[in-house]
Amino acid sequence: MQDNAIVSLPASFLTRIAAMVYELLLVTAVLLVAALPFIYLAGNAETGWRHYVFQAYLTGVLFAYFSAFWLRSGQTLAMKTWRIRLVDVGGGRPTLRQAALRFVVALIGLLLAGAGFWWALFDRDRQFLHDRIAGTRLVRVPRKVQGVANADFTS
Repeated sequence: MQDNAIVSLPASFLTRIAAMVYELLLVTAVLLVAALPFIYLAGNAETGWRHYVFQAYLTGVLFAYFSAFWLRSGQTLAMKTWRIRLVDVGGGRPTLRQAALRFVVALIGLLLAGAGFWWALFDRDRQFLHDRIAGTRLVRVPRKVQGVANADFTS
């Protein structure tokens, strides 16, 4: 049995920012690879209706990327590297609704000069706005102790 006090320690603001910088590198590669078939099939997507379809397609790819990781294990590759896990307020696995709400609110906050991320500097629990609204939070995952593995969502 694990100590919930250890599992539920919030991830620090700087750790979350560092994970986001690493995530940006990974997501850039994912989007570049995802863009290739679209551009090959649809052609130039710089203007007109193709531009909007392309943007919607890339947004869908981003949602698929994040939600698949969040729902499966609560961690993307960058989150695993920085030992951060997304959980619901009870410490369990987030739902698809929570993942979708978190993604949409984070995207809007990002488009508003990162307002949803700056929110954490003033929030009483240091949460991002999208976590506060979605009912999720980012917690620190303790290092593995000899013979004891981290709690994982895989059953």
